[in-house]
Amino acid sequence: MCGDYSVPVTTAAALERLRYLSLATFRANGATVATPVWFAAVAGVLYVVTAGDAGKVKRLRRSSRARVAPCDARGRVNGAWQDVTARLVTDLAAITRAQAALGAKYGWQKRLLDLFSRLSGRIHRRAWIAIDV
Repeated sequence: MCGDYSVPVTTAAALERLRYLSLATFRANGATVATPVWFAAVAGVLYVVTAGDAGKVKRLRRSSRARVAPCDARGRVNGAWQDVTARLVTDLAAITRAQAALGAKYGWQKRLLDLFSRLSGRIHRRAWIAIDV
């Protein structure tokens, strides 16, 4: 997605206009691992869905320290990094709101992802991440 990234994007509402976000989590040795993710904002919090056994989930269990930056689908960062706090979400009400927001933002692509997740049996092993900007 194109845009003027010379001005820092610092709020959930400002980030919501983007299609992809690079989420960087930290290994125990301090090295960052960045991954492009879909996300949606709900009440000032960004929500991400991912595989429950993904590396970023394991790293977030150890530390809530993370960074985000605007990026393209391949993860090429095209804006400034911002320090954030990320946590795993287990509250069903929050997950339901996040699912609705992701569905509204990504439409048929989200429905297709859900279909393949159901067919593969992975839909019940998903992890939800909340990012406080």
